[in-house]
Amino acid sequence: MARSMTMKQSQRLSNAIILIILLIFGCILMTPFAWMISVGFDRTANVTMPFPPRLIPENVSSFNYGIIFENGRIFKAYLNSGIVTISSVLITVSSALLGGYAFSKGKFKGKKLLFLIVLATLMIPIEPRLIPLYKLFNSIGLLNTFWPLILPSLVNGFLLFLCKQFFDQLPDTLREAAQIDGAGEFKIFFKVYFPLAGPIAATMVILSFIWSWNDFLWPLVVLNNQALHTVPLYLASFSLENGTNLGGLTMALATVSIVPIIIVYLFLQRYIIQSIALSGVKGE
Repeated sequence: MARSMTMKQSQRLSNAIILIILLIFGCILMTPFAWMISVGFDRTANVTMPFPPRLIPENVSSFNYGIIFENGRIFKAYLNSGIVTISSVLITVSSALLGGYAFSKGKFKGKKLLFLIVLATLMIPIEPRLIPLYKLFNSIGLLNTFWPLILPSLVNGFLLFLCKQFFDQLPDTLREAAQIDGAGEFKIFFKVYFPLAGPIAATMVILSFIWSWNDFLWPLVVLNNQALHTVPLYLASFSLENGTNLGGLTMALATVSIVPIIIVYLFLQRYIIQSIALSGVKGE
């Protein structure tokens, strides 16, 4: 009995130590974000950046945020990013779910080879693809539109792999029972497997939302019209126009730009661990 109590106490102590270590590292990781928010509320940061850096401004002011929302350009950038991101998320998640189901449960010639080709795309970074993609969209007259930012989302090798691993964990007997009842492949997917794919779908929504919202290099290449600029491009143009002279405004704008990502993540983050555990990525 005494030994059991000792083991429980040691376990509690180790858990407490781990929790303290995680809290310390969490605070360290959150420090840059807290400083960014702090500078955004510091009106004097537009004259000179506070040094040494402080987490609490001497005179808290919403002046910088008022200036950001006053000119209206941020709302246009938000609208542009919203159109691109929502469209990309819908296309990416839909194609990944359908493709993952096909690679997992489907039976067709060349499935393994095709899946290897899809995985091979993960080894090619965006930089070598910029020129071919630019020439492709230029030849069909889609530059300076949102289509070059949306259409490439149709195939995402990582999310396809994630979906396939998830559907591999679901029993084939569900599909066989539906086939006995006379259901076709699309009906099997939407009626049987799709309702079970909530966790993996939520994870893909988070990942694709972050990728699309934060995308900078590709939009910079294909969007020359300032009216079509997304939030990252607007933030970059604002920084180029003002340099480091308006540090408070720049930090306030950076804070506003990440708010949608934080909101989406807070709503859906509980599904990430669950979906990764079910998808077999943990090394099983």
